[in-house]
Amino acid sequence: MVAVAGEALVDLVPLEGVGRFQAVPGGSPANVAVGLARLGVSARMLARIGADPLGRRVRDYLRDNGVGLDHAVDAMEPTSLAVVDLDEEGVAHYDFRIEGTADWQWTDAELEHVLDGQVAALHTGSLALMIEPGGDALLRLVERARDTVTVSYDPNARKQLMNREATGERVRAMLELADVVKVSAEDLAWLRPGWTPEDALADWITRGPALVVVTLGGDGSIAATAADPTPIHRPGKQIRLVDTVGAGDAFTSGLLSGLYRRDLLGADRRPALRELPKPDLTAVLDEATLTAALTCTRRGANPPTAEEVRQYRE
Repeated sequence: MVAVAGEALVDLVPLEGVGRFQAVPGGSPANVAVGLARLGVSARMLARIGADPLGRRVRDYLRDNGVGLDHAVDAMEPTSLAVVDLDEEGVAHYDFRIEGTADWQWTDAELEHVLDGQVAALHTGSLALMIEPGGDALLRLVERARDTVTVSYDPNARKQLMNREATGERVRAMLELADVVKVSAEDLAWLRPGWTPEDALADWITRGPALVVVTLGGDGSIAATAADPTPIHRPGKQIRLVDTVGAGDAFTSGLLSGLYRRDLLGADRRPALRELPKPDLTAVLDEATLTAALTCTRRGANPPTAEEVRQYRE
C-alpha cells in the first residue's frame, strides 16, 4: 500500500466555449492517490477533508475511485478551491482560495497512527508540506515514517503561494529524508534559476535520495540513481493534447506503481532502490510517461486505469 499525505481540494475547471466552470475534486496529492488506485495499487489518502458540500464531493470521489479514507480527517474548516486557467496550449495555471481552509490545519495527534504495517511508501509534497501550521506536522510525519517506509516527494511548487527561500529550505530538508524525488523542470526554474535539469540531478542525487527524476513536459524525463548518477533520458509520447491538468501527478502515480510492482518500496528495499539497474529504470520511466501522456488526452486530472494503459500498449 502507498499512503499519500496532502491536500484534497476542488479544482474549478473551465468548460470549453461556455464561460462556466466545473467543480472537479483535485489537489496534487489526491490526484496521485487516485492515479495509484486506478493503476491497481492500494492507496490510502491522508487528508483533512472539509465537511461542507464540496468536501463531501471530494470524499465521494476518492472513495468511488478506490482510495482508502480510514485515516482521513473529517475537518470542520471549509474546502480549499483552485481556479484553473488554461492557456492557448492547454497548459494549466492556478489561482487558489485557501484562507482558513481544511487542508493546512494538521496536528501531530491527527497523524500519530496513520501508518501501519500495510504501508510500503509515503508520498507527500505540494502545498500541504509548505503551509502552516500543518506543514511542520507533515514534515515530522515524514521523519518518523522513514524508518519503516519509502518516502516519495514532489515539491510541486505553487509560486503564487510559496516563498522561494522558505520553499528552498523545505526542499533541502526533504532531500535528506526522501528516497524518491520527482520534480518538474518548470518547478526547478523557479526554485533554482539558472539550473538545468542535469544540474539538479547532479546535485540532488548526492543529498540522500535513491532516485531523482526531473520531468521535461512533452520532452520526457531524465533520472539518476544513487548508485549510478549518470543521467538517463527517456522521450515523451506523441499525443493529442487536451490539457496538462494533473499530468505531473499522473507521472508520479505511474512512477510509484512501477516501483511497487518491482518490489522496490519499503524501508528494507532501500538498498535495491538505490541500485536500480538502468533497464528497470528505463521501463519504470516509460510507464510513468505513458500514464502522464494518457492523462493529457482528456480534460482535467483524469488519470488512466491499468486497463487503459494496457490497451494503449497493445
